Amino acid sequence: MNKRKLFGVFSNPFKKYLSTTGPFLRIFLSYLKSKVIGFSIIFETNKNILVKFLTMKRGRYNRPFLHFATLLVLTIGVIVAPFLASTYPVFSENPNTSKIASPETNQSIIVGENVFETSISQKPRDKVITYTVAKGDTISTIAQKFGISTNTIKWQNNLTSDSITVGDTLEILPVTGMAYKVNRGDTVYTIAKKLDTIPQKIVDFPFNDFANPETFSLVEGQILIVPDAVKPAEQPFIKRQVYIAQGPSSTSFSASGFTWPVRGLVSQFASWYHMAVDITSPIGTPIVAAKSGIVRSMSSGSWDGGYGTNITIDNGGGYSTLYAHLSGINVGAGQNVVGGSTVIGWVGMTGRTTGPHVHFEVRQNGAPINPLSFLQ
Repeated sequence: MNKRKLFGVFSNPFKKYLSTTGPFLRIFLSYLKSKVIGFSIIFETNKNILVKFLTMKRGRYNRPFLHFATLLVLTIGVIVAPFLASTYPVFSENPNTSKIASPETNQSIIVGENVFETSISQKPRDKVITYTVAKGDTISTIAQKFGISTNTIKWQNNLTSDSITVGDTLEILPVTGMAYKVNRGDTVYTIAKKLDTIPQKIVDFPFNDFANPETFSLVEGQILIVPDAVKPAEQPFIKRQVYIAQGPSSTSFSASGFTWPVRGLVSQFASWYHMAVDITSPIGTPIVAAKSGIVRSMSSGSWDGGYGTNITIDNGGGYSTLYAHLSGINVGAGQNVVGGSTVIGWVGMTGRTTGPHVHFEVRQNGAPINPLSFLQ
């Protein structure tokens, strides 16, 4: 059999294959194209419903989303770790490489007197935890250990006296105040009035969820942490101190060279979740620079992470001051301002706020610190 005949024997089936698969591929591709176009039309028609649902529910579902994302990252890490370990071995056989001391190596471990004492982490807590009373514990020592008030422990656990017993379990809140179960019709404003606190403290606690973070809408049955709340039955016996910001002043400054940026009621002091001082004053009240410096940045008419309209002033020496929730700005970027006299803006209600006030921060190398020590 010559080469031409041999080629013809093998080429005929191939030609037959092409003649049958070509039309099939064209029909299949046309089918896929129609499905993709159909899906696109359905998606475009209904995407607004999906976007509206996700926007309205982002406050309610942000915690499950973060938990899922964290679990996904950990799962990927567990899967990938063995491959990385085999590719980049920790220990080298090079004799010049330092090795971990073997058990035979003489080492000493210093054991302190309080080695068996329980140490409570001071990191921020997002929920109520359960604590078992140990020998020597009192409500006062437990409150001090967790950085909350004794009344907070008593109210949360329905205690009528200071008597507790070893083995008792106590619910411990993350901050001084109360845990509150939302009822139908409740708002942050009615809850704050009922528990003798201010709405802004409820809003500022970072682990409180809202169905809509911009309007602070609540869901019936959810649990809110209400900082500095007072049990209604105890309110007639507990009188809050009122603090007035005495300023501003162009002649009288603190030892650190600061003055209050505005005169008004101090509604909120610094805490681990709110490292700032809030000063309430009517909308439109002038705000002055707390210390001389240069306007470093400003944001107007935006949410900006909840700060709303705000100004940051570089005060030199690694220090800066931030003024948030303004109704307007009176200075420009790069402008020199004089502490106690230059009006930088006016009190407003922009951003994440429940009432007119200025949110005042002092930062050292970019990190917020307690402003009160600079103002007194």
